[in-house]
Amino acid sequence: MKPTLNVYALPKFVDPRELAGGTAVVIDVLRATTTIAYALDAGAKQIIPCLEIADALALAEQFSPDEVLLGGEREGSPIKGFDLGNSPDEYTPERVEGKTVVFTTTNGTRAINHARAADEVVLAAFVNAGAVARRLVDREHVHILCAGTDGKMSDDDILLAGMLVERLQREGGMVYQQNGQAMTARETWLHSFALPQALGAEVLDPDRLAAELRKSLGAQNLMSLGLDDDILAAAWISRFDLVPQLDPKTMRIKVQG
Repeated sequence: MKPTLNVYALPKFVDPRELAGGTAVVIDVLRATTTIAYALDAGAKQIIPCLEIADALALAEQFSPDEVLLGGEREGSPIKGFDLGNSPDEYTPERVEGKTVVFTTTNGTRAINHARAADEVVLAAFVNAGAVARRLVDREHVHILCAGTDGKMSDDDILLAGMLVERLQREGGMVYQQNGQAMTARETWLHSFALPQALGAEVLDPDRLAAELRKSLGAQNLMSLGLDDDILAAAWISRFDLVPQLDPKTMRIKVQG
């Protein structure tokens, strides 16, 4: 079977069963997958994604209070009674090192759950894009799943999907069969920046990437809440050399080499 490289701009565009046999790459740049990368880099033991607030509260009760934190958001804002919101910079070593974070968000954790039928599920953000791309270079069937914002496509996710498609197409050593959304995402990435920056020949400054991210629906929501700092925190390409990976059986996310 010919290698495949597909992008889905929203989870609803792919039946979860179609992900079986391949690697699913879940993207929620603003902010779940970015925040998870920050948390794991800061030493969090594991992240457990939950669909609903009630699920997260019940699960946290299974841990001793000194080993678990509740994190996440609804409609962009921190959840009452939770320890942390969904801002990447909240997840510092002082707060999360050695802790299990039970995590629920409006879009990202739902996209993660949607991908669990894949043979392998990894999480991508701009802050760990290089590590994810290296992980994917020998994968024959890659499905990039964008979380979107409130059921609508958001260009922050599309840009990263396009970056990964471009990187794999150029460096992966395979001739992929791509769907239309993969080709569109790649063109969106290439046309958003000067070509040397889009191809990685020149450094893409975080401020420049953040300026592009601010045009997205997800970023507009954050700016309306006064959370512009979260956009810049998401714009540091390959800040972390780690790949968060979901174990679909236990629904635990941990760092994989």
